[in-house]
Amino acid sequence: MPPDRSLAVSGLRMPAEWEAHDCCWMAWPCRPLPAWDLDEARRATVSIAAAVARFEPVRLIVSPDLVTQARKLLTKTCDQTTWPVTLVPLPIDDSWTRDTAPTFVFGDRRRLVGIDWRFNAYGGIYREYAQTAQMARRVCSLTGARHLVAGLTLEGGALHVDGEGTVLTTEEVVLDPCRNPGLERAEAERLLCDCLGARKVIWLTGRLDADNTGGHVDNLACFAGRATVLALAEDDPADSQYGCLQENLERLRTARDARGRRLQVVPVRQPLRREYAGRVLSPSYINFYIANGGIVMPVFGDAMDGPAVASIGAAFPSHQVLTVDGWPLARSDGGVHCVTQQHPRLCVAGHCAT
Repeated sequence: MPPDRSLAVSGLRMPAEWEAHDCCWMAWPCRPLPAWDLDEARRATVSIAAAVARFEPVRLIVSPDLVTQARKLLTKTCDQTTWPVTLVPLPIDDSWTRDTAPTFVFGDRRRLVGIDWRFNAYGGIYREYAQTAQMARRVCSLTGARHLVAGLTLEGGALHVDGEGTVLTTEEVVLDPCRNPGLERAEAERLLCDCLGARKVIWLTGRLDADNTGGHVDNLACFAGRATVLALAEDDPADSQYGCLQENLERLRTARDARGRRLQVVPVRQPLRREYAGRVLSPSYINFYIANGGIVMPVFGDAMDGPAVASIGAAFPSHQVLTVDGWPLARSDGGVHCVTQQHPRLCVAGHCAT
């Protein structure tokens, strides 16, 4: 399908993640990966869904052949009469919903719009993604959102916005020749701004040691309010990620947002890193989900957990922070944000639709 060229004139705006949601989209793990214990991944999915569902409804996409399995585990774990989770049977072959479901934005005429980023499995790191490549279109059809195909190939985890015209992203993903061959930075900025209703792109580097996404920003930095950014950090110069993370802190501290404001940058030190299956992982506290009145964030059972919870809680004083075990997803280079996708509540003139 060719890109929808109406993007530039359709008055789009991606709301900040802390704006009101109708629900959260997730998906049931179904793809075997080298470091991915499916049973463990499914238990982790239930844990995250249960935490999110304390704040907003969850719509859980499940491959039709796994619906019975998913319902059984969900019922065994939680009381379904009081737990707002709806199973949505759809053909899928991947469960990283942040990257494969549509990125919802607001359009004109009080319309919700779903941006389809033309998923190609993170630049082609695996071949079986035909069903997942259709997820954005199918979810738009289910929700009644207008489906727009972007002129970029990337994933939802590659961007974060403040809702006021500023986008955080990384060079490694957007300018990746396996995703967008020949794309120049200026054209990339134009396309991102068209899709998200933005005016300013802040570029970070995504050079983490272990990251199958190739550099998603949701492991590195996120907005936490007006001109405020939480950023992954490391104090030890001997750590192999020290240089990358220090560079990002410097880029953020010298940047201005779309309204010309300098950013308040809050460093959040990375968890103590561990080796798994012969490689040192790159877990991140930044990979959390902002729900209606709640934060669901990963923790890793080490000394950095407490300070990270404190920093993120202080950045969102009106939200309750819930923690979940981050290792089941981190072993496959993922986190809570990677498996969640907000469905924003359409608001007009300050009033949210119900």
